Amino acid sequence: MKIKSAVFEISAPTRASAPNWALPEFAFIGRSNVGKSSLINLLAERNALAKASVTPGKTKLINFFRFNSSWCLVDLPGYGYAKVARTERADFNKAVADFIEGRDNLRHLFVLIDSRLEPQRIDLEFLKWLAGVGVAFSLVFTKTDKQSANATAVTIATFKKAVADFLPELPAVFATSVTKKTGRTEILSAIEAELARVKGVHLNP
Repeated sequence: MKIKSAVFEISAPTRASAPNWALPEFAFIGRSNVGKSSLINLLAERNALAKASVTPGKTKLINFFRFNSSWCLVDLPGYGYAKVARTERADFNKAVADFIEGRDNLRHLFVLIDSRLEPQRIDLEFLKWLAGVGVAFSLVFTKTDKQSANATAVTIATFKKAVADFLPELPAVFATSVTKKTGRTEILSAIEAELARVKGVHLNP
């Protein structure tokens, strides 16, 4: 997919105040300081489309970016704490939980994971909650340039093992590096494939 345009549309504190449109939406979420803003800028090929907060976890608004005038990338606030169970609503951010559970045109959620770290409790708890929501999602391992390819492979394998008990069908996995610009094509191709399945969506060539 070629990105011809990527523009900021609006920030919303809640799902109720989110844009009233039919655009397919693809949301990105992860723990604070996982590199979400940098990845969004890489996808758009713009240096400052998404601005990282000086203080990790400070950003609380849901940010909407329109891509190619035909779909929307949603930047969800990073989670700093989660105490969740499969049958409970997430405590990490009630507005974000409400958005994920109830946004009708949310097509896919990309969950960002720091590739340098062993499985973090906060990520695992978020994914346990997400497994019961029914939203399609993928795992995106960030900052792979900070270590060897073998170390990244070990991290991903360890993470897959950690989630296997509550995710019997493992989601798609992407490995990204903003510095090396890797993973961009794969993520955009996944978005393009989903857009092709959405009736009435015009795809830019």
